[in-house]
Amino acid sequence: MKISFTDKQYVSIASVVIMLVIWKILAMHFGSDFVLPPPEKTFFTTFKLFTDSHFLAIVGSTLIRSIIGFIFSGILGMGLGIIAGINPLFNAFLRPVLVTIRSTPVIALILLALIWFTPGSVPVFIAMLTMFPFICTNVTDGIRSVDRELVEMAQFYRAGRKRIIREVYIPAIIPFIISGTSSAIGFGWRAIITGEVLSQPEYGIGTLMQNAQTFLNVDAVIAWTIVAVIIGYMFEKVIRWSEHKLIAWRF
Repeated sequence: MKISFTDKQYVSIASVVIMLVIWKILAMHFGSDFVLPPPEKTFFTTFKLFTDSHFLAIVGSTLIRSIIGFIFSGILGMGLGIIAGINPLFNAFLRPVLVTIRSTPVIALILLALIWFTPGSVPVFIAMLTMFPFICTNVTDGIRSVDRELVEMAQFYRAGRKRIIREVYIPAIIPFIISGTSSAIGFGWRAIITGEVLSQPEYGIGTLMQNAQTFLNVDAVIAWTIVAVIIGYMFEKVIRWSEHKLIAWRF
């Protein structure tokens, strides 16, 4: 089977190659694995991580925390977002709350969470707070963009409020939900790992990154970073695939 590449794919490959070359040059310049190990050593360390007996437990724990945080933020964000989109007064009440959460530094939230929660719960709390504003704001914007004439027609035919939300509002806000989910997961995934670095649960990518940094295993720090990037990229691909399936009717 013949495999062909587009111009954009060639440019992307060239970008990766250039980054690796720069990485190699910098590693040779510093000449110390304690500062910046060469890419080949880091990739070998990354491969060894995949063969570690605790790898699945470590990655799985971080994934479970991210999924739990996303579920809570999704339920809260969609629920409040729908109400805010329908009710302008509630939207005015909720807006300062969302602005406050978005403007608060993640590190401040983590430090407070370390006082309030157990180490394993801190990343979940941080994920929820980080992702909630994105989902809520996008759902609200989606609700407000719904054609009012379509809603009035549904009301004219005596459709119930629940049916209008289910059959009019939700299909219209799906693109907004996808967009909000993409942004939320991108920021939330990084926040979860940051929370793990500081809270140090028994298992977690952030925990292993902090342990590696403590013993100056820079190659292990970068290796775990590569693992986190790969998982984040997979999340993004799943979201884009879901977007294509859910709103294919628009194309």
